[in-house]
Amino acid sequence: MSDGLEGVVAARTVLSEVDGQAGRLIIRGRSLDELAGRTRFEDLIALLFEGFYDLPADLAGALGWARSEVFAEVAALDTGLLDRTPVEAVRALMARLPDGDDTATALRLLAAPSVFTAAVVRAQAGEAPVEPDPGLSHAADTLRMLRGAAPSKAEADALDAYLVTVSDHGLNASTFAARVVASTRAGLTSAVLAGISALKGPLHGGAPGPVIEMLDAIGEPSNARAWIEAALGRGERLMGFGHRIYRVRDPRADALKRAVKWLDARQGRLEFAEAVEAAALAILREKKPDRPLDTNVEFYTALLLEGLGFPPAAFTCVFAMGRTAGWLAHAREQLAGGRLIRPQSVYVGPAPMRAA
Repeated sequence: MSDGLEGVVAARTVLSEVDGQAGRLIIRGRSLDELAGRTRFEDLIALLFEGFYDLPADLAGALGWARSEVFAEVAALDTGLLDRTPVEAVRALMARLPDGDDTATALRLLAAPSVFTAAVVRAQAGEAPVEPDPGLSHAADTLRMLRGAAPSKAEADALDAYLVTVSDHGLNASTFAARVVASTRAGLTSAVLAGISALKGPLHGGAPGPVIEMLDAIGEPSNARAWIEAALGRGERLMGFGHRIYRVRDPRADALKRAVKWLDARQGRLEFAEAVEAAALAILREKKPDRPLDTNVEFYTALLLEGLGFPPAAFTCVFAMGRTAGWLAHAREQLAGGRLIRPQSVYVGPAPMRAA
């Protein structure tokens, strides 16, 4: 038995492999280096969905119309939802979508985080939501709905790189949650809602926002060492460093760092972040020489999403935009196996009292 199911194999999958020792991520036979920055999100969806869904020839167009279809649910945004965190509001809107196991349901669920995140962020800022444009790519339309103006090609490419990078990552907590629910045949919407609920936890996808708080608190490179040492001295976790699986540098960090470089206006912020990263890695090696703590996906996720105009409170929602593709592929893979996930537990409580 292993706490946290460490080392326990719970599924066979054709979707992705995470090699923590080598620092490598493979998605359906292709390395992340081949995919990130070279593949549109729509093409990545087609790669993940192959053999699981009957995809239309014009997947980008179908996804565009799915964005238009789910936009009707934005009318349900009210004061009660807008008082919640963005991920809670997005999850509530997604719960309005009907359950099903078909391709149309999957496309609506892929479209929903993009449409709902942009609408929630704008509404919380006192601005009206922007209707989708089915003719644009998913990344470009997401940024247009967020800002009310078309993004540059570099910006759309950067968001594409992010969505591809986070689309699937082995049997992580949210993907396992989605597979468990899918195994009950509850439907794809239920499975995706389980995934989002797991993703919002700070030990999983809910952590990139605090990276921005850390950078803002440090302020300038000369403050980095003192700030980091003080934080570690208080027993605080250093956000953006260390990973449950990777014993070396998270390959997703480098993929996203490359994407940040495409955003010319972010060069000063990038140089500052690189200085903080170098200081953090040096201190971690000094203070914790026996623990493999390297840069993870959260660090450059924060920098990239900040540069694209997403508020830190909505970073987990953007993570869900990409990871929903993986959840949906895993849900159908689980259904193909047809087996209800039902592990056992070991009882360690008290024995029943026996009469003398």
